[in-house]
Amino acid sequence: MPALGRPAPLTPDRFRQRFVHYLRYIRGVELDAATRADHLAALQLAVRETLIDRLAATEAAWRERDAKVVHYLSMEYLVGRLVRNNLAATSLTATARQALAAVGVDLDAVVDEERDPGLGNGGLGRLAACFLDSLATLELPAYGYGLRYDYGIFRQELADGWQRERPDEWLEGGYAWEIPRPDLTVEVGLGGSTEWVRGRDGRQRSVWHPAHRLLGVPHDVLVAGHGTGAVAILRLFKADAPDEFDFEIFSRGDFLRAVASRENVEAVTKVLYPSDAVEAGRVLRLTQEYFLAACAVRDVVERFRREHGDDWPRFAERVAFQLNDTHPSLTIAELLRVLLDEAGLPWDEAFVTTRAVCGYTNHTLRPEALEAWPVALLEHMLPRHAQILYDLNLRFLESVSESHPGDLELLRRVSLVDENNGKAFRMAHLAVVGSHRVNGVAALHTELLKRQVLPDFAAIWPERFVSITNGITPRRWLAECNPVLAAAITARLGDGWTTDLERLSELARFADDPGFQDAFLAIKRDNKRALAALLQRVCGVGADPDSLFDVHVKRMHEYKRQLLKVLHVVALYRRIKADPRRGVVPRTVVFGGKAAPAYHLAKQVIRLINGVASVVNGDPGVEGRLRVAFVPDYRVSLAEVIIPAADLSEQISTAGTEASGTGNMKLALNGALTIGTLDGANIEIREAVGEESFFSFGLDAGQAEALLAQGYDPRAVTAADPELAAVVDDLRRGVFVGGDGAMLRDLWAALMEHGDRFLVLADFRAYVDAQARVEALFADRRAWAAAAIRNVAAMGRFSADRAVLEYAREVWDLEPVPVRAAGWRARAGESG
Repeated sequence: MPALGRPAPLTPDRFRQRFVHYLRYIRGVELDAATRADHLAALQLAVRETLIDRLAATEAAWRERDAKVVHYLSMEYLVGRLVRNNLAATSLTATARQALAAVGVDLDAVVDEERDPGLGNGGLGRLAACFLDSLATLELPAYGYGLRYDYGIFRQELADGWQRERPDEWLEGGYAWEIPRPDLTVEVGLGGSTEWVRGRDGRQRSVWHPAHRLLGVPHDVLVAGHGTGAVAILRLFKADAPDEFDFEIFSRGDFLRAVASRENVEAVTKVLYPSDAVEAGRVLRLTQEYFLAACAVRDVVERFRREHGDDWPRFAERVAFQLNDTHPSLTIAELLRVLLDEAGLPWDEAFVTTRAVCGYTNHTLRPEALEAWPVALLEHMLPRHAQILYDLNLRFLESVSESHPGDLELLRRVSLVDENNGKAFRMAHLAVVGSHRVNGVAALHTELLKRQVLPDFAAIWPERFVSITNGITPRRWLAECNPVLAAAITARLGDGWTTDLERLSELARFADDPGFQDAFLAIKRDNKRALAALLQRVCGVGADPDSLFDVHVKRMHEYKRQLLKVLHVVALYRRIKADPRRGVVPRTVVFGGKAAPAYHLAKQVIRLINGVASVVNGDPGVEGRLRVAFVPDYRVSLAEVIIPAADLSEQISTAGTEASGTGNMKLALNGALTIGTLDGANIEIREAVGEESFFSFGLDAGQAEALLAQGYDPRAVTAADPELAAVVDDLRRGVFVGGDGAMLRDLWAALMEHGDRFLVLADFRAYVDAQARVEALFADRRAWAAAAIRNVAAMGRFSADRAVLEYAREVWDLEPVPVRAAGWRARAGESG
């Protein structure tokens, strides 16, 4: 019998039997008739069986220790494709490869068949996914809570250079990783009215009578820890209607009306971030946010009651909630409602408990992203919660008034209710008042959060504000997406660095080693060849693997300044045209990212990029010295190809606007040097890698704020820079969109007539000069390789493991729970 915690591993023959079993009994096909989709589903189910074994062991360990559990609430989880990740986490890669090869199936081909789940859009969702990976790897008990979107945000297509949104039917054919849990379905109310009734204890209590009821049906996705037997549980709720349809109406022949209520309810989890440009979209968005909060709170409370009854004093000892940005802020009001109205706790006890269990992570400095819901809308949709918010606000303002007597302006600023432009509940204020910790996600972001966004709260409760810089999982973002480089690192450092990323610092001693430089450059070139093949296949753009691969991939937004990058491309193109014999460093510029459907200017930037790409790539005079590609439908699986191939990482947001960034970390970890402003985590990356390996430029946050405050004149900046003036004039005349000056006039006007609020023109010359420094270093291949290797070596502090441990210590008071599950640790030679 194997020693405890070291059971016999799953053999290739047993894995093959599992695979064939699922083909026959779940997919209903024999091996010789199975399609690639059948192979994928059977492989997922075979691996999921191991994950379910780990789930049983994990939950048993939590119960045995009566462990405190963190519940992470996020509107997004950008988990990406999971086959490769779960095989690596369970040490089954080699086993699966051998098992599938025995029946004539190629593992890599099956892995490539998997689709990205439509559960997120950008860095917020990818951060949540990285944190679940780290929580499981560190054996910290955790649930993630989110919504099971039918169509995600959208699938991006290009038509005549414009973004077109199409449904992302990622659930077509099913999703084998999820485990439906209808037995844990919860009920969520909306609308209706409230009344006050006197309970048996003589106290008045509010009773909510919802007009509508929704069901939240949970679907669990298991996230395996690496090198442990633990899993984290991602619980996604799908909205369902309590009744299938009105049978009486159906019997009368009005079939569509009979199912209308179900369709209306199911719309709640159809798409991520419905447009709030119209009233119906705002209603749906608020419904989504409350639905997530209500489902999560109900699930947690019911689990607590099963294990501890109504021993509410223990609730804060066993439960933590983490609000990933402002979207889940209604968790605070919902938990208060449950504790007050259902548990019957007095207000002070209910509030102290709520505040003790809630932590709030702020991810933005932009006021419009902090969310404020019209009072009338919230009173209509959530009447009991509106009462609770008013009561909470009254008690909070009374306490502030006691400590700051007579300061009516302070009361107005900190109130949960904004009285300025129509009464609205401020969700960020709710999150701060109802949480015991508030954290920013980079050092600069936290300081700006305290100084600019929430200064009064930081003055009232300085002890609540902490800084926890974001991190990424090195398992996904190096070991799995860049396996050859990972193997080269392991050959020099040994095993273990993927779960102790600080060990990468040992790589610095190889930065000047010609042998390692050659290996590093060869790996990078192979990755660039893979990306070049993708660009040819997807974009029709031929790219030279020896050119500088210059990458700007992230959500499309004005503050992220894709526009600055494309104006630089126009300047490079103009230089080549003006002097065809001019010596230039060949450059391939890669863009990727989605614009929100209603975000007009961001969509115009996409059109400009594609227009520039068409002109530049189609000009024979350029002779391949400059290539431009916009990769449509940017997602995790594309990032896993693009990021390992990047030479230059574009992190050029206007200083003081980016909270942290995680793309900057992923690119740097894979050996891309960064050109960036002193914004977000760029500052900490620059500190880590050294000024000589970071191409900083432009205004810092203080300078940007001062320039905008003193009356910045973009026309004067443009007039003083002839090259910039010519580039902007090309934009005005529509040179890159067939000479149609009207097509992108709004983009030009944003720069020249509406104040250039993100300082694209103000930073243009400094950016171009920094790019000249990039080219000078890139021309010296040895010097570039040394800098890139040092870059990788300095990235240890940006592990999600480090970030999660800081949350566990500073916010959640959470301890690891060791889990020993069947197959938790492979014998030597089992993984790979």
